[in-house]
Amino acid sequence: MAGEPQDDCLFCKIVRGQIPATIVRETETTVAFRDINPQAPTHVLVIPRVHHPDAASLAAAEPAIAADVLREAGEIAAEEKLEGYRVVFNTGSGAGQTVFHAHAHLLGGRGLHWPPG
Repeated sequence: MAGEPQDDCLFCKIVRGQIPATIVRETETTVAFRDINPQAPTHVLVIPRVHHPDAASLAAAEPAIAADVLREAGEIAAEEKLEGYRVVFNTGSGAGQTVFHAHAHLLGGRGLHWPPG
Protein backbone atom coordinates (compact mmCIF):
# COMPACT_ATOMS: atom_id res chain seq x y z
CA MET A 1 0.00 0.00 0.00
CA ALA A 2 1.32 3.46 -0.87
CA GLY A 3 2.66 5.34 2.12
CA GLU A 4 3.31 2.17 4.09
CA PRO A 5 6.87 0.81 4.41
CA GLN A 6 7.62 -2.02 2.00
CA ASP A 7 9.62 -5.01 3.25
CA ASP A 8 11.38 -5.47 -0.10
CA CYS A 9 12.23 -1.76 -0.67
CA LEU A 10 15.90 -0.78 -0.35
CA PHE A 11 15.05 2.80 0.66
CA CYS A 12 12.44 1.71 3.23
CA LYS A 13 15.20 -0.43 4.77
CA ILE A 14 17.53 2.59 4.89
CA VAL A 15 14.77 4.64 6.58
CA ARG A 16 14.38 1.87 9.19
CA GLY A 17 18.15 1.63 9.72
CA GLN A 18 18.31 -1.97 8.43
CA ILE A 19 20.78 -1.05 5.68
CA PRO A 20 23.63 1.38 6.35
CA ALA A 21 23.92 4.64 4.46
CA THR A 22 25.98 7.79 4.81
CA ILE A 23 23.24 10.00 6.22
CA VAL A 24 23.57 13.73 5.48
CA ARG A 25 20.35 15.01 7.10
CA GLU A 26 17.21 13.63 8.66
CA THR A 27 13.90 15.29 9.38
CA GLU A 28 10.58 14.02 10.61
CA THR A 29 9.52 13.36 6.99
CA THR A 30 12.76 12.85 5.04
CA VAL A 31 16.14 11.12 5.03
CA ALA A 32 19.05 12.28 2.88
CA PHE A 33 22.15 10.21 2.18
CA ARG A 34 25.09 10.08 -0.21
CA ASP A 35 24.58 8.08 -3.40
CA ILE A 36 26.81 4.98 -3.52
CA ASN A 37 27.44 5.57 -7.24
CA PRO A 38 27.89 9.35 -7.41
CA GLN A 39 27.42 11.09 -10.76
CA ALA A 40 28.84 14.41 -9.49
CA PRO A 41 31.14 15.49 -6.64
CA THR A 42 28.01 16.09 -4.56
CA HIS A 43 25.33 13.46 -5.17
CA VAL A 44 22.82 13.12 -2.36
CA LEU A 45 19.51 11.25 -2.45
CA VAL A 46 16.63 12.86 -0.58
CA ILE A 47 13.80 10.45 0.16
CA PRO A 48 10.51 10.66 1.99
CA ARG A 49 10.17 8.36 4.99
CA VAL A 50 6.83 7.22 3.54
CA HIS A 51 6.83 4.84 0.58
CA HIS A 52 5.47 5.97 -2.76
CA PRO A 53 6.80 4.47 -6.00
CA ASP A 54 7.73 7.74 -7.70
CA ALA A 55 7.67 11.52 -7.37
CA ALA A 56 4.34 11.95 -9.16
CA SER A 57 2.51 9.53 -6.87
CA LEU A 58 4.14 11.14 -3.81
CA ALA A 59 3.07 14.61 -4.95
CA ALA A 60 -0.49 13.44 -5.66
CA ALA A 61 -0.91 11.62 -2.35
CA GLU A 62 1.17 13.75 0.03
CA PRO A 63 2.07 17.13 -1.50
CA ALA A 64 3.42 18.52 1.78
CA ILE A 65 5.96 15.71 1.99
CA ALA A 66 6.92 16.22 -1.67
CA ALA A 67 7.59 19.85 -0.75
CA ASP A 68 9.67 18.67 2.22
CA VAL A 69 11.87 16.64 -0.16
CA LEU A 70 12.49 19.71 -2.32
CA ARG A 71 13.10 21.96 0.69
CA GLU A 72 15.64 19.50 2.10
CA ALA A 73 17.45 19.37 -1.25
CA GLY A 74 17.84 23.15 -1.05
CA GLU A 75 19.01 23.03 2.57
CA ILE A 76 21.61 20.38 1.75
CA ALA A 77 22.81 22.36 -1.28
CA ALA A 78 23.33 25.37 1.01
CA GLU A 79 25.16 23.26 3.61
CA GLU A 80 27.37 21.80 0.86
CA LYS A 81 28.03 25.37 -0.38
CA LEU A 82 26.99 24.52 -3.93
CA GLU A 83 26.99 27.53 -6.27
CA GLY A 84 24.51 25.75 -8.52
CA TYR A 85 22.85 22.38 -8.41
CA ARG A 86 20.34 20.14 -10.10
CA VAL A 87 17.45 18.21 -8.51
CA VAL A 88 16.36 15.23 -10.59
CA PHE A 89 13.44 12.85 -10.12
CA ASN A 90 13.68 9.80 -12.39
CA THR A 91 10.23 8.30 -12.94
CA GLY A 92 9.99 4.82 -14.42
CA SER A 93 12.62 2.37 -15.60
CA GLY A 94 12.75 4.10 -19.01
CA ALA A 95 14.05 7.22 -17.23
CA GLY A 96 16.62 5.29 -15.21
CA GLN A 97 14.67 4.77 -11.98
CA THR A 98 16.02 1.62 -10.34
CA VAL A 99 14.58 1.93 -6.82
CA PHE A 100 10.83 2.41 -6.89
CA HIS A 101 10.59 4.61 -3.80
CA ALA A 102 10.26 8.32 -4.63
CA HIS A 103 13.60 10.10 -4.37
CA ALA A 104 15.33 13.24 -5.51
CA HIS A 105 18.91 13.26 -6.74
CA LEU A 106 20.74 16.42 -5.61
CA LEU A 107 23.71 16.89 -7.97
CA GLY A 108 26.36 19.60 -7.83
CA GLY A 109 29.99 20.46 -7.40
CA ARG A 110 30.85 20.52 -11.12
CA GLY A 111 29.52 22.09 -14.29
CA LEU A 112 26.19 20.50 -15.17
CA HIS A 113 25.47 20.92 -18.87
CA TRP A 114 22.03 20.87 -20.42
CA PRO A 115 20.72 18.77 -21.90
CA PRO A 116 22.25 15.95 -19.87
CA GLY A 117 23.55 12.82 -21.53
